[in-house]
Amino acid sequence: MGLGGCILLIAVGAILTFATDWEMGGLNVTVTGLIMMAVGLIGVAVFTSIARRRRAVVPPVAQTTVVDPDQQPRGY
Repeated sequence: MGLGGCILLIAVGAILTFATDWEMGGLNVTVTGLIMMAVGLIGVAVFTSIARRRRAVVPPVAQTTVVDPDQQPRGY
């Protein structure tokens, strides 16, 4: 789930929690909205931690020169 999906979960959860007054038998809409907002927030946190890890700058490795001992320089 990408960042857009997480934000959508938070928005729909907030609408269900704060902007509706529906009554459904066997389903508490307020708690459902709170759960959706919590899952969305967890998703945003996971997404940002993964994105931060992907963008980490790795310093270049020092280049080493490999000398083959079997190949002698000319003149010896």
